[in-house]
Amino acid sequence: MTAPDYDAIVLGAGAAGLMCAAVAGQRGRRVLLLDHAEQVGKKILISGGGRCNFTNIHTAPDRYISANPHFAKSALARYTAADFIDLVNAYGIAHHEKTLGQLFCDGSAKQVVAMLLEECAKGGVDVRCGQPVREVTHGDGGFRMSFGDQPFTAANLVIATGGPSIPKMGASGFAYDLARQFGLKVVEPRPALVPLTLGGGDVLFRDLSGVATPVEARAGKAAFREAALFTHKGLSGPAILQVSSYWRHGEPVTIDFLPDAAPDWLIEAKRARPRATLASTLPLPDRLAQTLADRLALSGELGALTDRKLAEAGARLKRWPFHPNGTEGFAKAEVTVGGISTANLSSQTMMAKSVPGLYAVGEAVDVTGWLGGYNFQWAWASGYAAGQAL
Repeated sequence: MTAPDYDAIVLGAGAAGLMCAAVAGQRGRRVLLLDHAEQVGKKILISGGGRCNFTNIHTAPDRYISANPHFAKSALARYTAADFIDLVNAYGIAHHEKTLGQLFCDGSAKQVVAMLLEECAKGGVDVRCGQPVREVTHGDGGFRMSFGDQPFTAANLVIATGGPSIPKMGASGFAYDLARQFGLKVVEPRPALVPLTLGGGDVLFRDLSGVATPVEARAGKAAFREAALFTHKGLSGPAILQVSSYWRHGEPVTIDFLPDAAPDWLIEAKRARPRATLASTLPLPDRLAQTLADRLALSGELGALTDRKLAEAGARLKRWPFHPNGTEGFAKAEVTVGGISTANLSSQTMMAKSVPGLYAVGEAVDVTGWLGGYNFQWAWASGYAAGQAL
């Protein structure tokens, strides 16, 4: 191959791609950043209701899902939430903590995109949008491809095209196709941070569409205390989105509707207010309380119910099983679990062990964070790691 046009081509101008290109560019590398969308950072712009939940101050490796739970440690340690906050502060972007360590812009997500583009400009990154990437090949120590009708070559290639979540934003499985083309394995991708759908005996809960309440939701060994929301298709809300990343078809999701209640609280309620009904006693939204009381088949006054029945009802309300029949799919998933196998990649540099010069970063990789800014922090950290290595 003749002298390459660029030191590195970064495919995908989302969070990870922008960070990687900026870091490499500022290290003196000639970088071309390509995206098929008409503008960069489209997922950044819609995140957090347009205010971009750009990191989480509680970021730690145990808040990520991967076939190799240790893989993310190196990158997360070398580019921390504090590092990104310093960058945001340097640009004078006002921000606030919402809940559980989640940081949002006071203004608009556009500020974060503008900041990353300015960082790319400082590194002389060549940013091009609005054309498809075609015919990516590798040989003679470099990579070739076409962007629209224009051919480009580079010594290094970074896959930063994300996963298939939110296809209406232009998301696809392109990263996986490219990885497989170069002999890398892909951990089966599935929707994550996604609403769950209910069928069978759980269908009547759909009638509660719009009702939300704080709960502890559990799937497998994972449990989250946040709000759950009933929808016309099933279950959503932060607690449900969180457990959806851990849920597998055929498994139940159990909900503790009263996470702070003592085991025998209903028996004590009977002593205090024997004329009250179960539905009126439950500290839950009225429609939900009535539905749960109906399902428990406990009508009438508490005083007429045995302590044993009330104890059983209390136990059921602490571990109410739902049996989702699926999720709302990639169309509604915020991110993807699975992706390019970390077994193929260096945790230090994000480079493929078997293909020198090929890197993968961000959501394309089999590393998925919790809801609340964790996935952006992985994007910044993995992008930084690759940018430092290029």
